[in-house]
Amino acid sequence: MDDEAGWIAVCDLDRLKLEAIVRVPGRDLLVIWNEGHVVACERACPHEQADLARGQLTAGRLHCPRHAASFDLRDGSITAGWPSPPLRLYPVRITGGQIWIEAQERQPGR
Repeated sequence: MDDEAGWIAVCDLDRLKLEAIVRVPGRDLLVIWNEGHVVACERACPHEQADLARGQLTAGRLHCPRHAASFDLRDGSITAGWPSPPLRLYPVRITGGQIWIEAQERQPGR
């Protein structure tokens, strides 16, 4: 379900631990329960497109299953020294127990 501002309803907060991977129309996203916070990010690693759903989550970092680099889930930054753009994170809000992700295309400079 979409609302007018580009926010997409993803899943119930109660289901997050069971269904950490959600499909949003036109995108593959990963939704993670991270240290008491909900984080939404791309499912594909920006380095080699590995499926981050198969990665490991430790100490607030998501580790890529292909090359072992990790992404900080606070800002998407990659381990120092890796030639990769940061992991794209999406704004999240929780309303009435429902997780919403702002997954619209961003305009340049925004």
